[in-house]
Amino acid sequence: MKGLLVKDFKLIKEQKNFFFIIIAITASTVAFSDDTSFILGFLPFVLSMFTLSTISYDEFDNGNAFLFTLPISRTGYTIEKYCLALMLGISALVFATFLAIISSMLKGTADVLEIVMAAVIVLPVLIVIQAVMIPFHLKFGGEKGRLALIGVFGMFFIIIAATVKAAEMLGIDIQDITSHLPVASMGMMVTIMLVVAFIILLLSMRISNSIMNNKEF
Repeated sequence: MKGLLVKDFKLIKEQKNFFFIIIAITASTVAFSDDTSFILGFLPFVLSMFTLSTISYDEFDNGNAFLFTLPISRTGYTIEKYCLALMLGISALVFATFLAIISSMLKGTADVLEIVMAAVIVLPVLIVIQAVMIPFHLKFGGEKGRLALIGVFGMFFIIIAATVKAAEMLGIDIQDITSHLPVASMGMMVTIMLVVAFIILLLSMRISNSIMNNKEF
């Protein structure tokens, strides 16, 4: 797995121009906006996408046929992609949280505890997004995988919007309820979200492993 990680980080290094653009967008948001919550979602999600680009590079010009002549297993390959996604996503989330805290302290615009709580809530969402992205990309490849993902996330956001609208029609203020939850209840809710997210991730790994084992190169 170490060799696969080294290979993927070298592939990511070749996309340094795109990486610099992401950093520039993040720095601009921190410098010119008082809302630091944007970078908590933007940076981890975008950097996680680099995992998909490594899969595309592996598949390019039938590269997997050569890759699997090396002493690696398809299961090991699958696990490495999830490890890479988690490494990129979590490290980006930590970095984004650090930037948000520094920015809020300099501007005096937000509570540090509020930023940390927002980052903790972003983590299970990030894990679920990764759990959805990887098997779709392994199954359908680059172009079809992106279209399938757009469809899935489109349905996801429609469901969320419909839920919020239904709550409004019933006179339920979701934001007011969450803002008045005690810290203990928020901690329990985040813990449940993390447990559910990791269960989804494990199921996703099994699906991806099955996809890889059934592929012919």
